[in-house]
Amino acid sequence: MPFRPVQSEKLSTAVVRQIEELILRGILRPGERLPSERELAERLQVSRPSLRDAIGALQDQGLLSTRAGAGVYVAEVLGSAFAPALVELFARHDEAVFDYISFRRDMEGLAAERAARLASATDLEVVQTVFDKMEAAHSKRSAEDEARLDAQFHMAIIEASHNVVMLHMMRSMYDLLRGGVFYNRQMMFRQKSTRSELLDQHRAINAALQARDPKGARAAVESHLNYVEAALRDLARTLRNEEVARQRLDHETAQT
Repeated sequence: MPFRPVQSEKLSTAVVRQIEELILRGILRPGERLPSERELAERLQVSRPSLRDAIGALQDQGLLSTRAGAGVYVAEVLGSAFAPALVELFARHDEAVFDYISFRRDMEGLAAERAARLASATDLEVVQTVFDKMEAAHSKRSAEDEARLDAQFHMAIIEASHNVVMLHMMRSMYDLLRGGVFYNRQMMFRQKSTRSELLDQHRAINAALQARDPKGARAAVESHLNYVEAALRDLARTLRNEEVARQRLDHETAQT
């Protein structure tokens, strides 16, 4: 028979499982500091020795790390799905930019479709809250804030899709974008017409999600990323043209 005796679970094992789940679901993020030992033991309602056992086990697994005099943190290494050499390779080759956008279009279109079907009311409230902040930042004309909130908006949709593998993969992708590996997002928010179009595109994505329209949400995301791709191609062409124009100007100046 397939039955085995039921065994009581050690408190430290229950703590390990709870922290593992928080990391897996993206609630505890790479580099995030855990509460102090006393506070965490009180929240979990376990003894400090049991908590220490759990923290030690999670450190052995590579999920947590200790910084001398600073506390316990979610391991930074969990935030990257790419080796440093590969990141540098991406940065050196322009073709990676458009492959990156293509990948995002496929994954985020699927995430938006899933979120429209599977997100809870609270998930959609988070998306709406981030979009409201985007509208407020738009009126202040802060390219830095708009770029930051753009990433938060897209990550909120991915979180609302409730696929933990997609969540961690796309978080790594956004970390590369935040670090400027593929392109500078702030450049997209410096021109008034582009800023307005981007806001309208995010408004359409949000509206489809709030209406729980899977096909509409996917189409809105794909349309947005098609626009981003076209804008980046235009920018690259403009920069190349400017370089040629400067060479011509230098040559003409030298002839006088």
